[in-house]
Amino acid sequence: MGPHQEWHVSCRDVAGRRQDMSVFVNHGRVVIVSPPGETAVLSPLEVGRLRAALRDAVVSAAE
Repeated sequence: MGPHQEWHVSCRDVAGRRQDMSVFVNHGRVVIVSPPGETAVLSPLEVGRLRAALRDAVVSAAE
C-alpha cells in the first residue's frame, strides 16, 4: 500500500456549526470519520467533495 492518504470534507452539524469529516484508508478499507457524536449535514457541493474523497480512497485502497 502507498503512503498514508487522508481527505477532509467540510460540513455542518445539526446546530449549524462548521465541522469536518475525514476519509482515509486503513489496511485496504475505506474509513469515514464524522464529527464526534454529531450528524453531518452536507450541502450539494460538500456531497460532491465527499464523493470525490471516497472515490480517491477506493482507488488508493485498491493499490
